[in-house]
Amino acid sequence: MQQPRIFFAVALHEKYALPTDALYTPIQAGAAIHPPLGLMRDDTGENISAKNGSYCELTVLYWMAHNVDADWYGLCHYRRYFSLRRTGCPQKRILTRAQLLPLLDTADIFLPKKRHYWLETNFTQYAHAHHKKDMDLVRSILEERYPEYVRAFDDVMERTAGHRFNMFIMRRDLLDHYCTWLFDVLDRAERQINLSEYDEYNKRVFGFLSERLLDVWVETNHISYTEMPVVFMESQHWLKKGMAFIERKFRKNWT
Repeated sequence: MQQPRIFFAVALHEKYALPTDALYTPIQAGAAIHPPLGLMRDDTGENISAKNGSYCELTVLYWMAHNVDADWYGLCHYRRYFSLRRTGCPQKRILTRAQLLPLLDTADIFLPKKRHYWLETNFTQYAHAHHKKDMDLVRSILEERYPEYVRAFDDVMERTAGHRFNMFIMRRDLLDHYCTWLFDVLDRAERQINLSEYDEYNKRVFGFLSERLLDVWVETNHISYTEMPVVFMESQHWLKKGMAFIERKFRKNWT
């Protein structure tokens, strides 16, 4: 039996040690606006590479969806990978092609383990960390353009956990459907967001928004999924992140 064609993109914008397993294809994100890394680039064919500053790894997703023919697609970040194990050396925990192949018949898509906020909902966490008005804008776009998604949007925003990192593995038909919907929503939001008002961190707005929209798409379309642990290639500095979280709660203006 012929094995499925899998294209698993690792989005990166700087030189970094990469997995050697044949599953992965490193793609330079934002190649149109950054010095070349000698890798496959996201600025060939149909692309939005020049928007990498605000779309983050989504420029690789867009390029992959429009220029690569495969049966299954994966996307991850050069410092974050799927894994089947929670402990051990990070490099040895990275998901391999041999591990993935037997799993492909068990789910429609594979997602990272949910991130839990505990004291925040998905909506309030976004409002504290970024600009509340952008999430409100997305909801208004859904009301106008995709009203069947509004109920799932509201449900997802009220929860205290969600799938983050713009990481997934999914079939071609689902990738086509997801990207058509996602990039239409983000394009409409882009027309109404003035990035010149944002600092460098919050200019990554469309990457941040898409992290929250993935669950909305999954739930509206009743797609079954399997979660996988995520292995981080660097320390997470949880104390620093916790202090930043507390600081945002006390000083952030919800705009």
